Amino acid sequence: MTTSNNPIISGSFSYETLEETLDVKAKMADLFIGMPKETAFQENRIALIPEAVGVLVANGHDVWVESGAGLQSGYTDHDYSEAGAKIKYQKAEIFDCDILLKSAPLVHEDLPLLKLNHTIISPIHLSAMKAEILASMMEKKITALSFENLKDDSGTYPIVRSMSEIAGSAAMLIAGYYLGQAGHGKGILLGGISGIPPTKVIILGAGVVGEFAARAALAMGSSVKVFDSSVYRLKRLQDTMGHRVWTSVMEPRILAKQLKTCEVAVGALGSQNGRTPVVATEAMVAAMRPGSVIIDVSIDRGGCFETSRITSHEVPTYLAYDVIHYCVPNIPSGFSRTASHAISNVIMPLLLNISDAGGFDAYVWNNFNIRTGIYMFKGALTNFHLSERFELKYTDLNLLMASMG
Repeated sequence: MTTSNNPIISGSFSYETLEETLDVKAKMADLFIGMPKETAFQENRIALIPEAVGVLVANGHDVWVESGAGLQSGYTDHDYSEAGAKIKYQKAEIFDCDILLKSAPLVHEDLPLLKLNHTIISPIHLSAMKAEILASMMEKKITALSFENLKDDSGTYPIVRSMSEIAGSAAMLIAGYYLGQAGHGKGILLGGISGIPPTKVIILGAGVVGEFAARAALAMGSSVKVFDSSVYRLKRLQDTMGHRVWTSVMEPRILAKQLKTCEVAVGALGSQNGRTPVVATEAMVAAMRPGSVIIDVSIDRGGCFETSRITSHEVPTYLAYDVIHYCVPNIPSGFSRTASHAISNVIMPLLLNISDAGGFDAYVWNNFNIRTGIYMFKGALTNFHLSERFELKYTDLNLLMASMG
């Protein structure tokens, strides 16, 4: 007897197609955002302009603004109220919000107002950070994201770049003012006109600040010479400028010779960690022409001229060897409306992305670029340089996220 291998079909069977299973999109999170008025660091900027607040409110988020927070950037309480923000008159009320947007770092006066599990998006200003501020933030399990280390999808630092572009362009406007009679200078027009040799500008650093300073100087008709320790950065500058620019590596004798005959010197050197290197010595500055102008944009990390010392927007200059020194550490704050708009262009889309992801934690889990900007996560210090400097416990953010997964 042979057995049949044919399938048995019964009328009692029913066949149905299976539904395709798709990932369920996370429910959008409603954000509760507060912007306090800044009282320190000569800060005039604000993290969101009224137009950006209007977009956030239209997407269902609550935005509270402390009265007067936008005045230094030219935005009134009425502007924010019309955009849908709630105006609050006590700083403590703003600190009731889940997410705090600050255009200056936390200061001691803010610490008693911090709540457990606050999320803070602000600059960090490594040179001004204090151990007790970090310790208090860790105790209250704060999550903190810094402007300086915030990366976008292209792998660049959008806020740092925008502020560098402003600082570079502004440096030449400032130099032009202090060369003129109104700025107690020699009465020289920055640039050049027919029949008169162009103003000579020396730029130390071929990064973003140096590039935009060079662009502004060339546009005014100046003669521009750029120094940098990196041949690669000098080549990149040549490519992005679109035409040949006089460049040199940091050779002391060549630098001293060029500084001796220039009208304007711009310090635009960057530093990834620690202090900016001093490349222009006191002797080099002493040999410069009386009435020439130094704009040390690098002063927030110590400055690259040996004679540089920090000044303020109220008293921005001093004389050393008859050379005018302008050493204000936060130049973009002097152009606060433009700077605020630039910051807002980055922060507003970031907040919308956080909401779309279902909240800050979910966004950090799914987005690796944002992790570079986080220096504290739920009270764990995730920035190695801060932990080393202040001898505080370091936690790797990627391992922390993996343990929470």
